[in-house]
Parts: sequence; C-alpha cells; structure tokens
Amino acid sequence: KTLLATAVLVWFLKLVNICSLIYKAGLLTHKKVQNMDSFGKRLTECRKAKNLSQKELAEAFVTSHTTIGKYERDEMTPSIDAAKKLAKILDTSVGYLLGENDEANLFKDPKMLQRFQDISVLPAKEKECLLTTVDHFIKSAKINAM
Repeated sequence: KTLLATAVLVWFLKLVNICSLIYKAGLLTHKKVQNMDSFGKRLTECRKAKNLSQKELAEAFVTSHTTIGKYERDEMTPSIDAAKKLAKILDTSVGYLLGENDEANLFKDPKMLQRFQDISVLPAKEKECLLTTVDHFIKSAKINAM
C-alpha cells in the first residue's frame, strides 16, 4: 500500500511539474484560467465533488433541475442570496463560486477538501509516508522558487 501511495504521489508531482512548464512556456495564460473558472463551472465542480446530481441539488435548493442547469451553463445568474444558499449547501464559499479566490479558502475548495478527507482515513503508516513526501516536495518547491 505504501508503494502504491508513493507511486500515485510521484505521478501527481510529475503532472504538477508538466503543468508548471506549460504555464511558464506561455501556453496557458492567466486569462484562459479565469475563463475556465466561471460561476457555472465552479458550481458544477462543487456539485460533483459532493456527488450530487442536478436534481438532488435542486431539491436541496428548492428549485428545478433546469434552473441548476442554467446556472451551470452560465445562462442564468443567481441572486446574492441564492449564491449564498448554494455555497452553504455545497460546503464552499460564495467567493470561491464567483472565482474571487482560489487559495484564500483552501478548505472551502471541494477538491482540496476531498484530498484532505481521503488522506485522513489512510492507515497511519501510509498517511505519514504521504505527508512526509508532500512536505519534502513543498520544501523543494520553496527552495527552487528562491
């Protein structure tokens, strides 16, 4: 299990490195990243992270699934109160849904939160191995950034 966790982490780190190289080469610009992060796309991402269908989210939100679909396709913009309610249902922040912050509320990012939850249920030995590897990667990235 430890070997598998290490292999997955190595694969992930290689992917991060490739993304970094693509960004540095100018093939991925900040503007393109912003366009990919519309309210609808973030809403979809959060809904899927909670394993909810549009119908299930609509029931919790007390609306129709067609309204959720319109929000997700950016055909309709929710009111401030509606965005607050959606954020609460999806365990995220309005700021995250609006694309105003990517990192300020790290624990409100559903993908990052899911990763932390997955790590927290690992057996102690695998968890320690994974976290030690991540710590070393972070330290290396900080040194390389100097």
